[in-house]
Amino acid sequence: MYNDKIMDHFQNPRNAGDLKDADGVGTVGNPSCGDVMTLYIKVKDDRIAEIKFKTFGCGAAIASSSFTTELVKGKTIDEALQFTRNDVADGLGGLPPIKMHCSNLALDALKAAIEDYQSKQAKN
Repeated sequence: MYNDKIMDHFQNPRNAGDLKDADGVGTVGNPSCGDVMTLYIKVKDDRIAEIKFKTFGCGAAIASSSFTTELVKGKTIDEALQFTRNDVADGLGGLPPIKMHCSNLALDALKAAIEDYQSKQAKN
């Protein structure tokens, strides 16, 4: 069901864990499948300098989280916000149609972390 790239990100997730003193944190979930993702970002000079994730979910959810962290690390906030679920799915070599929502969750968690960061910056 999953290709080698998805299995690699699932079995060897990149950037897994939490990030102490994160500048932004975003948590999202999908009640229909039970997946929950939290992404942590540190921003320096408007770029995502560090990013970590914790995901409770299926292999596609973990792989999507892992790939998303690699995709956006080093990118500016604006660049990171331009990625789509198809960028994540295509980068993983394609997700089964029933698992496309997993790539949405990863980007939703990223956007929530960026919004958290931006709201904290607006208060300073």
